[in-house]
Amino acid sequence: MGSRIRQTMDDDLEESHEINVTPFIDVILVLLIIFMVAAPLATVDVNVDLPGSTATPAPRPETPLFLTLKDDLTLAIGNDGVPRPAFAATMKIINNTRMTSM
Repeated sequence: MGSRIRQTMDDDLEESHEINVTPFIDVILVLLIIFMVAAPLATVDVNVDLPGSTATPAPRPETPLFLTLKDDLTLAIGNDGVPRPAFAATMKIINNTRMTSM
């Protein structure tokens, strides 16, 4: 809290209810300097020699598959509910039907 000296000869100092922004400005200026120094370092390009790939990309399905985990922890594929023990088998069936239709 800041205080101001009054012109009267009282021993009590008057309280100032204004916000002291000097520390805030100091912090902002330090951050500005840090970013001014760090920005040129962030734009330096590093050459990376990545290996080539001969693998063929996996085909994308025409329609997405929506898997929903409900509040009661039941699963649904699309709008159809799937019991947890049968989930893996159901996914294999759906995957096989999608792969044969492509």
